[in-house]
Amino acid sequence: MSSAGLTPPEAARWAARAGLPLPDDRHSVVAVTADHIHSVVAVLRELDFGDTPPAGAFHAEGEKHDAAL
Repeated sequence: MSSAGLTPPEAARWAARAGLPLPDDRHSVVAVTADHIHSVVAVLRELDFGDTPPAGAFHAEGEKHDAAL
């Protein structure tokens, strides 16, 4: 997808290619939604997680819960 965004005809073509033909009135909505998802993913790709371990390394049973304030 280019920086100009996904056009409604491109959205229809990609959906059809994936086996999900869209009604004509959905092309614009799908294009806008895909552009939004793309912009969110682009921001996530810029994050530096450094030495953050993967979620599988987390063990909840080791936590101690204390309701005292």
